[in-house]
Amino acid sequence: MTTFVSLGYLGLFIASFLAATVVPFSSEVVFSALIFGGLDTWTCVFVATAGNWLGGLSCYFVGKLGKIEWIEKYLRIKKEKIEKWLEKIHHYGDWFAFFSFLPGIGDAIAVASGFFRCNFWIVAISMLLGKFVRYVVWMYFHGLIF
Repeated sequence: MTTFVSLGYLGLFIASFLAATVVPFSSEVVFSALIFGGLDTWTCVFVATAGNWLGGLSCYFVGKLGKIEWIEKYLRIKKEKIEKWLEKIHHYGDWFAFFSFLPGIGDAIAVASGFFRCNFWIVAISMLLGKFVRYVVWMYFHGLIF
């Protein structure tokens, strides 16, 4: 962690990127250390949001490497059922990427968004908003804003 903190904004970007991938990592420690260390609060929010967002999008693209046929073949789920899922996912799921900031399930949401070929632009925008809200809420609960 100290290496990331010593790199300042670049370290925060890298830590936030890694935290949004399948690498088990928490960017909040670096985020908090840099803010309490005197770096500009809102610049930290924007840098962390950008890193976390791009990390989440990398998971989306990893998901796009998957094939829908694998569900039918390996999980033995009938094509009709998969098509019903896809209809629901495309109706509601594109905006569900907002919740990709959640610990534990966020990576799965990002990968699933790509796997099920959710609309990239809707996923990207909703994911960006979710990542931004994540860091603003973190600041709020630590008394750094409002």
